[in-house]
Amino acid sequence: MSLQERVQAKAEERRWLILIVLCFSLLVIVLDNSILNVALPTIQRELHASTSELQWMVDSYTLVFAGLLLTAGSLGDRFGRLPALQFGFIVFGIGSVLSAVSGSAGELIGFRAFMGIGGAFIMPATLSIITNVFPARERGRAIGVWAATAGVAVALGPLTGGALLEHFYWGSVFLVNIPIVIIGVLAGVFLIPDSKDPTARRLDPVGAVLSIAGLSAVLYAVIEAPAKGWLAGSTLGFFAVGSLLLAGFFLWEVHSANPMLDFSFFKNPRFSIASVSIMLTFFAMFGSLFVLTQYLQIVIGYSPIQTGVRLLAFAIPMMLLSPLSPRFVEKLGAKVVIAAGLGLFILGLLLGTGLDENAQYGDMVWRIVIMASGMALIMAPTTDSIMGSLPLARAGVGSAVNDTTRQVGGAVGVAVVGSVYASIYTSKVVDGLSANDAPRELIAAAEESIGAGLAAASSAGQAFVDVVKSSFVDGFHAGLYVGAGVLLVGLVAVVLWLPARARAEDVDAQHAEHDAARTAAGTPRI
Repeated sequence: MSLQERVQAKAEERRWLILIVLCFSLLVIVLDNSILNVALPTIQRELHASTSELQWMVDSYTLVFAGLLLTAGSLGDRFGRLPALQFGFIVFGIGSVLSAVSGSAGELIGFRAFMGIGGAFIMPATLSIITNVFPARERGRAIGVWAATAGVAVALGPLTGGALLEHFYWGSVFLVNIPIVIIGVLAGVFLIPDSKDPTARRLDPVGAVLSIAGLSAVLYAVIEAPAKGWLAGSTLGFFAVGSLLLAGFFLWEVHSANPMLDFSFFKNPRFSIASVSIMLTFFAMFGSLFVLTQYLQIVIGYSPIQTGVRLLAFAIPMMLLSPLSPRFVEKLGAKVVIAAGLGLFILGLLLGTGLDENAQYGDMVWRIVIMASGMALIMAPTTDSIMGSLPLARAGVGSAVNDTTRQVGGAVGVAVVGSVYASIYTSKVVDGLSANDAPRELIAAAEESIGAGLAAASSAGQAFVDVVKSSFVDGFHAGLYVGAGVLLVGLVAVVLWLPARARAEDVDAQHAEHDAARTAAGTPRI
């Protein structure tokens, strides 16, 4: 028996160890964006970056990552999930080193985009390998741990970044990826089994090009819209081009003999409604975190690392509840658990509108815990619903759909919530400062950003500082209301259309596929 066959034969025996490795792999991918946000002020000083360049240091990674996910998942199904994972690790590791030694803002933007290629291959591979390694009876719990890792990573980013920047230079936020990359590559050689679609579908280059171009155009429009305006000609142009390309992708896939994404999957409400739910959840999560982190730092006055510590209130409920949520699903059904999670998240956001510029952390923490608890009840059951409604052979594409909805939802959430917050803040601060006879220079600075406004107001008088802070709080509240409204749409969809349990035929089919794969690898039945 070859080395690979021996690894495959022991896959089920070592499945929990494999899960740990894959979760660490996921951790570094999700952490990468939130950890960078803390380092941006330092990077701006060191590389003399403009505000636009800072934005693209974050967004170049997101754009490439989200645009490539469907194609990367399809290639993993075709050529093997382990090779896709290993390729992703190598690209991500090289990109991390190059980013850490960048000498200019342009270089860092380019290397971050290169890292996005690696991330697009790693993320769907982790979930599709978990889906194939774990039998159906344990898959929900494994996915619960995976989902908890994704949620925790978002909250740990500011804490990790703040700690690194206190002791090392700004490139350390990229070099921290290297040990995990090395562990992941070695685990792939000695521990993680390979799997692929046994039907060996032909490649779909037309579908790949259309999906990459369409998703990239739409995401570019979303990313640029807050700065250029939602009705600007360039924004509408990219939206139009992206929509046409995605419509072309849909038509091509529906009529293709070997589609990259089989749209018949969406006929199953477990797949379609769960996909919508996770997209809207990430819309609200990323949008609310975007304004909340600014609220904590700019209005309340916490440092980056103090903000990171306080955002552990997001991470801890995710860590505790996400792995338990599959057990709740076993007893109550996915519909009840996901609906309860959406309800809690909505409640937390609405309660967040009770925070003002004088709030203490004790006022915030219980509201954050309610939001995080809601998220924890949503993520694992929706992910398990998506993966449990597909053939194991198509796990790569299914995982990519799950990941794409997350990325698109998060990007749109930041853009929309950020735009709503900015428009309300700008309107309020101009009216408030004008009513208080503020100098024109102060009004112009406050219009530019809340940071510039507070800096100018601090030397002009406390009354002006209060106006700037209260204007931000009004925008902050508006952003939370938008997130709650979007989640309400998801709650209605779940209550009306999401099945409570998996269809018997889906469960039987996945059991049969798992047993067949195990027998083919020489694993004794248990």
